[in-house]
Amino acid sequence: MADLLPEGQGKEIVLNTCTKCHNIDRIVHGHRYKDQWQSLVQQMISNGAALNEEDMPVLVDYLAKNFPGVARPEAAVIPGAVEATIKEWKIPNPKGSPHDPLVAPDGSIWFTSGPANMLGRLDPSTGEFKEYPVKVARSGPHGLVADKDGNIWFTASTKNFVGKVNPKTGEITQYAFPDPTADHPHTPVIDRNGDVLFTVMYGNMVGKVNVESGKVKFAKVPTPRSDPYGMVMDSKGTMFFAESASNKLASIDPETMQITEYALPNAEARPRRLAFTSDGMLWYGDYARGYLGRFDPKTHKVKEWPSPSGPYSEPYALTTVGSVVWYSETGMQQNTVVRFDPATQKFQTWLIPSGGGVVRNMMPDKEGNVWLACSGTKTIAEVLVKKN
Repeated sequence: MADLLPEGQGKEIVLNTCTKCHNIDRIVHGHRYKDQWQSLVQQMISNGAALNEEDMPVLVDYLAKNFPGVARPEAAVIPGAVEATIKEWKIPNPKGSPHDPLVAPDGSIWFTSGPANMLGRLDPSTGEFKEYPVKVARSGPHGLVADKDGNIWFTASTKNFVGKVNPKTGEITQYAFPDPTADHPHTPVIDRNGDVLFTVMYGNMVGKVNVESGKVKFAKVPTPRSDPYGMVMDSKGTMFFAESASNKLASIDPETMQITEYALPNAEARPRRLAFTSDGMLWYGDYARGYLGRFDPKTHKVKEWPSPSGPYSEPYALTTVGSVVWYSETGMQQNTVVRFDPATQKFQTWLIPSGGGVVRNMMPDKEGNVWLACSGTKTIAEVLVKKN
C-alpha cells in the first residue's frame, strides 16, 4: 500500500505516524485543502498522535500537495411534500464537539465528545445539558447505545475499552480488552442476549462484551485493514457492518462470531453507516462516490441512487424510519438532511441551519423525528417532521 503515497518530504512521516492508526486508503481518498489538513492533523495530535512539533508543517505540506482539496459542491435543495423543521441546541462545553447521538428510553438525547472526554445528556424539554466525564484522560468516547435498564454503553476509541455509564450515579464501569491489537473501538450494538458487540476500526475486528461475565472476545475481519465502521442488527439478531476502507459489507453471528463478507459491485465504494428499513433491506451511504445504496441480505443484490448533491456529497450519517431512509450529505459547507422514499424513489432535502460541520451519525426517536450530532458546529439537532 505504501506505493500509493507519492515520494517527497513527508512520506516517511505518514508511514511512521499516520498509518499506526489509519489505513493508507483513507488518507489517499481524504482530499482536503491545506487549512483542512492543518486542522485534521492538529485534531489527531489532540487525540494522542505521536507527532513531533517540527514535523507537523512538513506533514501538512505533503498532504496538501499530494491530496489537495476539491471544490465543494453546492448543496442541492430539493423540495417535496414532507414538512420538517430543524431545531438546534448549542453544547455549552467549549470542547464539546458531539460525535454520535443517542435517543435514550426516557427521551433524553445523549452524545459523545472525544475532545471534551465526556458523554453529554440533553433534556429537550428544558434545554438543560449534563456532563458525564470519563476519568481516563483522552479516552476518545465515540459510539454509544442504551441497554434495557437505561445504562449507556460507549466505546473509548483512543484508550481501547468499552464503558458503561449508570445515568443515576454517573459511575462508569470499564471493560478492558485482552488483545492489545484491538485498536479503536467504534460502533456498539446490543444483541438479543443483552451483550454488546462493537466494531474495532483499526484493529480490523468485531468485539463482544459478555455482560454477565464481563469478558471481551474478538473476531478478525477477513479483509485486511478494512476499517470496520457502522453496525446494525437485523430482525433475526444477525449483525451487519460496513468495511469503510473497502467496498464490502459484512455480517457476523453474535453467537459464533462467524463473519461473512459481501462485495459491493463498484470497487471504489466506501460505505460507512448502515440501517435497515422495515422490509428488511440494508441501506448504506457510499461516502467516496456520493451514492445511496440498498443491499438485499437474501439475494445479495445491490441497487444505488446518486445522492442529490453529486459525487462529492459525502453521504455519512444514515438512519431509517419505517420504510423511509434519512441521511446527511457532508461534503458541502452547509450539510444537508436528505429524505429518500424507496416507494417513489424520490429525494427531498433540507439545509442544516448551523451548517452541521460534518454530521457523522443520526437516529430517530419513537415519534419518527430524527436527531443529529453536528460535530463541526457543536450542536445537537432535531429534524421535527410534521405528522399528517
